[in-house]
Amino acid sequence: MWAHSMNAAGRRHLLVDHLVGTGDLAARFASAFGAGELGRFLGLAHDVGKASCLWQEGLLAAEATGGRVKVNGRSVDHKSMGVWLAEQRRAGLLGLALHGHHGGLSSPSAMTAAMGRLNKEVRQSWAEVEAALAPLLPGLFDGPAVKLPAAVASESDAEILVRLLFSCLVDADALDTEAHRRAAAPRVAPPVDMEMLWDRFEARRKTFLEGRVISAVDRWRSEVYEACLSAAVGQPGIYRLPAPTGSGKTIASAAFALRHAVERGKSRVIVAVPFTTITEQNAQVYRQLLDPRREGDGAPVVLEHHTNIPLTESDAGGSAERWRRLAAENWDAPFVVTTTVQMFESLFGRRPSRMRKVHRLANAVIVLDEVQALPVELLEPIVDGLRVLTARFGTTVLLASATQPELWELGPLRNTAPREIIADPAPLYRSLRRVRYRWWSDPQPTLDQVADKLAAPLASSADQVLVVVNTIADAQRMYALVRERVGADVTVLHLSTAMCAAHRGQILGEVRRLLAEGRPVRLISTQLIEAGVDVDFPVVYRAFAPADALQQAAGRANREGALGPEGGLVVVFNPADGGAPGAYRIPVDITSEVMGEGIADPDELAALRSFYLQYLNDQRVVGLASRGRAVQTSRQRFDFHAVCDGPLRDPGKTDERDASKAFRMITDDTVPVVVRYAPAAAEIDMLIERLRASPQPDMDLLRRLQPYLVALRQRTREAADVAALCRPFAGELAEWQGTYDPHTGIRLTVDAEDFVL
Repeated sequence: MWAHSMNAAGRRHLLVDHLVGTGDLAARFASAFGAGELGRFLGLAHDVGKASCLWQEGLLAAEATGGRVKVNGRSVDHKSMGVWLAEQRRAGLLGLALHGHHGGLSSPSAMTAAMGRLNKEVRQSWAEVEAALAPLLPGLFDGPAVKLPAAVASESDAEILVRLLFSCLVDADALDTEAHRRAAAPRVAPPVDMEMLWDRFEARRKTFLEGRVISAVDRWRSEVYEACLSAAVGQPGIYRLPAPTGSGKTIASAAFALRHAVERGKSRVIVAVPFTTITEQNAQVYRQLLDPRREGDGAPVVLEHHTNIPLTESDAGGSAERWRRLAAENWDAPFVVTTTVQMFESLFGRRPSRMRKVHRLANAVIVLDEVQALPVELLEPIVDGLRVLTARFGTTVLLASATQPELWELGPLRNTAPREIIADPAPLYRSLRRVRYRWWSDPQPTLDQVADKLAAPLASSADQVLVVVNTIADAQRMYALVRERVGADVTVLHLSTAMCAAHRGQILGEVRRLLAEGRPVRLISTQLIEAGVDVDFPVVYRAFAPADALQQAAGRANREGALGPEGGLVVVFNPADGGAPGAYRIPVDITSEVMGEGIADPDELAALRSFYLQYLNDQRVVGLASRGRAVQTSRQRFDFHAVCDGPLRDPGKTDERDASKAFRMITDDTVPVVVRYAPAAAEIDMLIERLRASPQPDMDLLRRLQPYLVALRQRTREAADVAALCRPFAGELAEWQGTYDPHTGIRLTVDAEDFVL
């Protein structure tokens, strides 16, 4: 009996070998959260239906044609017997993982309906399957009831358990199948030596500090670092690190995670941040502190994973590059740097390819950096997932932010208490207060009037100003207004997601050079600059926004404290003709009540707390009709399909789903287009031509195009005038044939938001 057709060595994959191999791997993965035997059962049961004569005949026919396993033009079911077997062993929930191990997790009702549609021929084959496999797999068919771990005490616990076990199964299945095709052992990294990584991290950090210019805020950074080390010996749970911007959270939070992993036997560290720009910035720091100095001195440590293009195995590139491609499939790496979108849409996903990595969240240390940027409408399922991971699956979570949201106001955490790394952060915030605020809202200025102010040279400090506005349209307009007003000696730069990643990186490099040299500069940016991007301006202008955004923008002013206490200036202006994302309406209204001239500044912790208490208790955000509550309802029903894609609009009558009630970190569907970024034009043209000529998309070429992508909203991409400028060349991926401005990127409309912020 065979599981897979011939590999490159001319050998077929024995079915029993595949079942046992997958079971061993799944048990190994699930043992991280005390469910090793459940993982083994899933691995042994997932493909038992392949033992039927009908499926074996289909496999031999498919081997000859190179097609899929079919008999008389129809697919041959092989997963349903595993579902039936789970029911016989009184583990119906595990049937969901078995039923979905190819197509994805669905729901109990969908699984029941599918089982009811099985034809008599399939059901009759189960007897021959049991007769053939029972002697080879003793205990699988006649063992006792399969019991869930005693710690699984609620529907939320059980729902996350199914997700983790499904992840163990699909990862083990993929690894064992890939090993057969390669005629080699499964690729699984050995256990991580966290003690060695900690020693390396500490030694390199000391060297790094010795080589840098001493800053006025270094004393406070040292205090934050030591506080993180002291807290790292504590029990697993949810920790909170409130510390002002520029207080060294990037390194201090990693130190907590690594030291806690050593103290508590955690398997890996996962750092998730809200924006790709911060991911790239932080990953570069962590690689310097943790990766081997030279290729050949050991496997890489830091995996940076945030691409929206799938990665597949390839022999191209060096060993470090091959390691990165493979580790990205299932996060089999000691230290992962990713985006919150990648992490949470995987945790609450349903497709095997996305969920292979999810079991790595168990027994890990997860650092959520800039936690205030999590979408508020999804906070309820997010914090519930984190609660379950920490309470039942050995995970520790660190929430790091200068503007800590009051997550313990939400239902899932209301009966718990955070573990505070800094028990009383108020003195730290007072000591690190580096800016003063000026409010410009009565009367409201126009963007032209703001540009007039920005054109005047600054007399009191270096002539360097950061301007943060709320939309790409405003950023492009402000850039044009300021550029036409300033003299030739002032550099004006623009930053937004209308520009590709390579372009944004070049602009940030230019900004840092000008700042270091003391040259006059005006940087006009959207809010992507705010969360964790390391720039230090003497003056920041910020369009009125939610409280946390105002405080985060202030963190780009006098960041190193060189101008002394409150030496930086933050001007909060409320433009009469400025735009704002729709999601800003509620938090901006609340901010206007708790902050402003004569009320409070964004740096005041009491004002921030008041903002979050109102925001996270607003029924428009967390009420019965909210997106988060809809997701929680679907989770309670174990309706994984509804969690991921939304519930059916009219069950029984249509397959259309309500995406407004789905777990989606980015609510608008997006489509990437490749832009012709001038400095890399020759490379981009070459990659496009090679992909156009290839019958199958080459994932390595697609990956190399990633820095030159701009994400458009689906509805924008489909508009006739935009579609006419998009030339497809690899599936849905298209080349942008319209103008790509060397200063501001793609310009589509002046009054609509067409990009993802």
